[in-house]
Amino acid sequence: MDLEFHQLDLRYEHLRARHPERERKLLASLAESGQQAPIVVVAIPGEPDRYQVIDGFKRVAALRRLGHDTVRATVWELSDAEALVLDRSLRLSEQETALEQGWLLAELESRFGYDFEDLARRFDRSMSWVSRRLALVELLPDSVQERVRRGEVGAQVAMKFLVPVARISIQVCERMAAVFARLKLRTREAGELYAAWRDGSPLVRQRILDEPGLFLKAYRERKRPQDTAASAPASEFLRDLEMIQSIATRAGRHWRQAAPLMDPTELENTHHALQRTMEDLHRLSQRIEREKQRAQQTSTHHDSGAASSGKEDTADRPSDRDLPSSGEESDPISVRRSADPDPFREGAALQAADPGAVRFLRGQSGPGP
Repeated sequence: MDLEFHQLDLRYEHLRARHPERERKLLASLAESGQQAPIVVVAIPGEPDRYQVIDGFKRVAALRRLGHDTVRATVWELSDAEALVLDRSLRLSEQETALEQGWLLAELESRFGYDFEDLARRFDRSMSWVSRRLALVELLPDSVQERVRRGEVGAQVAMKFLVPVARISIQVCERMAAVFARLKLRTREAGELYAAWRDGSPLVRQRILDEPGLFLKAYRERKRPQDTAASAPASEFLRDLEMIQSIATRAGRHWRQAAPLMDPTELENTHHALQRTMEDLHRLSQRIEREKQRAQQTSTHHDSGAASSGKEDTADRPSDRDLPSSGEESDPISVRRSADPDPFREGAALQAADPGAVRFLRGQSGPGP
């Protein structure tokens, strides 16, 4: 049947979050091909020719935008509560978030008087599942939930980042939600800002929320590789060495557990395997040492300031004291990272709790555009 828009009650529209990208695709499809699937409605008792929309809110909005006067609908001979539960069970394959599930559960609890046991039975879930989703709805401020419904903040962003903040401060949660909405942050960007806020001191947290755009710009500059082509092989090599160290640590733990249970043959095999590993590492250490000496010699040559002709200035010639001692040269696989000063700190004395965290301050010069 075809219904005019004034016959529709959109009371349950607030149970669905908006997804602007999906809505744009739906609008384009309706404009090109027209309405293909009917919306789902139930009759409103005591109100002739009035119908409660159960499913199809986005189609109604899109058809209105396209200038249509009617929408095709199918009527379910069910109560509102029964229709809402059935509709949700038919949409199990959709990517419905826990927050949207919580909205439906809260509606059934408050409007229709369902208790936890009724909700768990009707959705074939545990009472713990029901409790966790209702807790989300109770924890998030109403203003934040409205931003999710309007599509200003993604439901996943709200659950992953705003719920933990709400447990600490409702006011900060509302402020962070406003930042996410104003800057239209994607999930990754929202996660970066939240992580920096979470790991920061009270002063850093305040300044991140005061100037989130500047923080994100500085964060991206700091993360941008200076010379990807040159640094990638070196970074991969350092990661390999870190993996070797981690594996050696793990092997040590396993050895303590396995050693008492090994027979002589297994112990001998272990010894041979370890010897081969040590030989490979020793060869690698020698190659690193030769490269280090070559780099030092090149650096000494460039720093000497010697002319291309004439006698070498003995005052600029490196003495034996300038060269590394034999003890330093024999140190196997000595690879050190250079310190990476963090420009986003409260002061010189502030140390980051997480080496990868960004410390952000107003007035401190950051990377250029």
